[in-house]
Amino acid sequence: MIEKNKLKRWAQWAAWLAVVALLAIFYANKGNEQSAEQQGEEQSLVMFPDDNTSVAGDINAATNYESVMLPSGMSDKVVKYKGYTAHFNKDLHIPNCVTYEITANEARGKRERSGNFERDESVTGCPNWWDYRDSGYDRGHMAPAGDMKWDEQAMNETFFLTNVCPQDAALNAGMWNDIEIKVREWARRDKSLIVVTGPIMGNNHETIGQDMDIAVPEAFFKVILSPNTTPKKAIAFICPNRSCGGDLKKYAVSVDEVEKRTGINFFNTLPDDVENRIESTCNLNQWLNR
Repeated sequence: MIEKNKLKRWAQWAAWLAVVALLAIFYANKGNEQSAEQQGEEQSLVMFPDDNTSVAGDINAATNYESVMLPSGMSDKVVKYKGYTAHFNKDLHIPNCVTYEITANEARGKRERSGNFERDESVTGCPNWWDYRDSGYDRGHMAPAGDMKWDEQAMNETFFLTNVCPQDAALNAGMWNDIEIKVREWARRDKSLIVVTGPIMGNNHETIGQDMDIAVPEAFFKVILSPNTTPKKAIAFICPNRSCGGDLKKYAVSVDEVEKRTGINFFNTLPDDVENRIESTCNLNQWLNR
């Protein structure tokens, strides 16, 4: 009888252990499934967004949208500042382009304009401030000081001559300034914008400068992407380097037109179908009538 009771107890213990083992296996598998789901969620946050992603996803991917591809063989020193990135051409002594994101909060910055034009000593080919003296041209910001009113350092760094081109004074104070004001308005409305700005060079460009030959652009472009609207949209402007009359529509062009004039490939990290759609159209009303 005693042996039979022992056997019975051992059978009960074995059954209980089997149940515990099965429960352990079940919860372990469930934990792995949850971990895999979490990992998938994390991956979905860092994957490059398609044309219907959320605002948060697009803002996180802003640095990807700033990517540009310049023509092969072009001198290009990439200099990252707090508020923008300059692609500087040491041969022409001006930027090929500058890129940055401007958010709605940044576009509401209230700092007073401050800063002095100066050479960035770390960049080969960067001019000195006096190279523009008595040249007949303004020192035209590519990344405007007005877009950096959210931070003192960011604003001061717009005065580095890696961010400057010889620009007609009437253009600088006129149509070009009007476009810059519109960019800040649209950034406040659309949550953020990606902006790429730079010169368009002629075949036989003029030069200025006392210590170096600074190229004078034939025209200027500004390319703008609104990544948080549905659908995404883009617009571009080209202004000749002289006084520009008329209204904004006269200078609006497609992104493709700027690519054709400069050889620069913009927004190349977008899906091809989205990039082709937004770069081939020029619909300024899409920006003005909202």
